[in-house]
Amino acid sequence: MLKPILRLNAAAKSTVGKIVALVFCTFVLLLPGRSTIPPFDRDEPRYMQATAQMLETGNFVDVRFQDQPRYLQPAGIYWLEAASVWLSGTLKQREVWAYRVPSLLAMTGAVALTARIGAIMFGPAVGLLGGALLAGSVLVEAEGRMATIDSTLLLVVLIVQTMVLRALMDRSRDRQTPLWTALAYWLALGCGLMLKGPVVLIPGLATPLAMAVLERDASVWRRLRPSWGWLAMLAVVVPWCVAIDVISHGEFFERAVGRNFLGKIGHGQEAHGAPPGFHLAVFALAFWPGSLFAAIALPVIWASRKAWRIRFLLCWIVPHWLVFELIATKLPHYVMPTYPAIAILTAAALHAAPDNWRAWPARRWTQALLGIYGVVWLLVGVALSVAGIALSWFFEGHAPLSAWIAAGGSLPLLVVAIRQTVLGKVWRGAITSLGAASVVYCGIFLGVAPHLDTIWLAPRLAELTDEYRPCPDTEVVSSSFSEPSLVFLMHGKVELRSARAGGEMLARNPSCGLVLVSRRDEAQFQEGIGASGVKPIEYGRVRGFNYSTGKWLDIGLFGANPS
Repeated sequence: MLKPILRLNAAAKSTVGKIVALVFCTFVLLLPGRSTIPPFDRDEPRYMQATAQMLETGNFVDVRFQDQPRYLQPAGIYWLEAASVWLSGTLKQREVWAYRVPSLLAMTGAVALTARIGAIMFGPAVGLLGGALLAGSVLVEAEGRMATIDSTLLLVVLIVQTMVLRALMDRSRDRQTPLWTALAYWLALGCGLMLKGPVVLIPGLATPLAMAVLERDASVWRRLRPSWGWLAMLAVVVPWCVAIDVISHGEFFERAVGRNFLGKIGHGQEAHGAPPGFHLAVFALAFWPGSLFAAIALPVIWASRKAWRIRFLLCWIVPHWLVFELIATKLPHYVMPTYPAIAILTAAALHAAPDNWRAWPARRWTQALLGIYGVVWLLVGVALSVAGIALSWFFEGHAPLSAWIAAGGSLPLLVVAIRQTVLGKVWRGAITSLGAASVVYCGIFLGVAPHLDTIWLAPRLAELTDEYRPCPDTEVVSSSFSEPSLVFLMHGKVELRSARAGGEMLARNPSCGLVLVSRRDEAQFQEGIGASGVKPIEYGRVRGFNYSTGKWLDIGLFGANPS
C-alpha cells in the first residue's frame, strides 16, 4: 500500500499545461455572482468601505470605517483592494467586483499552488485532484467570492509551505537549500503579518517546528535560516507598524493584539464562541464534496504516516487545527489554511487505494461510522442541490428556471458519485461529485443569489434614499437597519443611530434630512420629533429579511414638511 503513495512521479515536470487548465476552470467557477451579488454583511462591506475611504482620503496607514478606527489587523488587505479599485477606476461607482478581485486572484493562485505541491510530491494525477478538491469545496467557493482577508491569507500560507517543502526535498536529496528559498519563506511570513497579524505564524512556524520535534532533527528548520530570516520578515511589517503606532498613540496594538487576537483565545467574540470539535463538526459541509473522500482516505494516510511526505502534510494540518479547536472564538474559515494539505492527502490516498475501499476499516464499528458519515455527506449534497429552489420559494414565492436546472443537473450526479464510491471506484466518485458541486455553485451564484431581493435590503434602501434625496448634502439616519453594506452603498454618507436620534435629526434639519425607520420603531421616531412642529412624510417602504439578525423588517423612508 505504501509504494504507490510514496512514489515521486517524474511526469510531474509535464503537468504545467494541466495545472493551467485547472486554474482556468477555477477562475471561471469563481466568477458567477462576483458583480451581481451585493456586499455580504457584515465583514465584507466593512473592508470595502474602509478601502474606499482610504482612496478618498489618501491615508493609507490609518484604516477607518466612517469616523471610527478599524484596528483589527494591519493594512495589507486594504492596500490590495485599493490597488484593484484604483486600477479599475470604479471608486465613485462603488462597483463591488473591483473589491473582490484580490480574493479571486488569490484563491485561483492557491488552487494552482495546491495542484503543484501535490504533483511534485505524488504525481500529476494527485496534484490535479487535490487542486480540484480544494477549488470545489463549499468554504473556498464562498470565501473566494468575498472581499475579505482569508483568500489572500491562504495563498500566503501556501507560499510559506512551498518553501518548507523545498527545504524538505533538498534534505531528502542531500543538496543545499538555496538562499532564495529561505528568503521567500520569511518574506511570505512578513506578508502574512501585514494581512492578518500573528495568525500566519501558526501554520508558518508550526509545520517545520513540529517536524523537528517528531523527527528529533531540526535540519529543515536550519535550512530556512532562522538566525537572520526573522529580520527579513520584520522588514516587511515594521515600517507600517511604526507609522500606525505613532498615529494611533499605541491604540492599534492594544486593540488588534490585546483585544482582537488574544481576546479570541479565552472568549467567543461577537457570538462566535463554540466548544472544541466545532471545526470537525462543520467539516462535512465546509469541505464538501471532498469531506467524504477525506474520511475514506484516513486508513491509507494512517498506514503511511511515517513517510516524510505524509508527515509534512500532517504537521501542516494538526497543529493549526488543534490551536483553532482550543481557542474560544470559532468560525469555519479559521482552519481553511489546512484545506490544501487535506486535499492533497485525500487525493494521494485515493490514488493509492485498493480496489475495494469497504475492506479498509477492519472493524465493523468503523465501517458503520463511515457509512453514517456517507449518509450525512449525501444529505448535505441534496440540501445544497435544492437550496436554490428552497430559498427562492421561501423568500420570493417562486423558483427561477436556473434553480431547477441546478437541482436537476446535480442530483443525478450525486447518485452516480455515491454508487461509484460504494462499488469501490472512489477516484471516479470524487470526480463525479466535483461535477455535481460545480453545477450547484453555478446555479446558486449565477441564477439564484443575485435575485433574492428580499434579503438584499441595502441596495433597495440606498436606491430609495437616492430617489428622494432633497439636497446634495442630505443628512441620512438609518435607525432600524445598521448593516455596513448600507454604509458602503451610500458612500459612507449615512449615520447608524437610534430611531429617537433620527427623529431629533429630522426636527433639527427638516429641509435636508431623511430617516430610515422600521414600523416597530416609529413610536420612538415620533418621540424624537417631539413638539418641533415637523410633520414626517413617508416617501416609500422596503420590506425584507435581515439575514444578519434573522429578523423581518418593514422600513419606511421619512422626510419632513416643516411648518
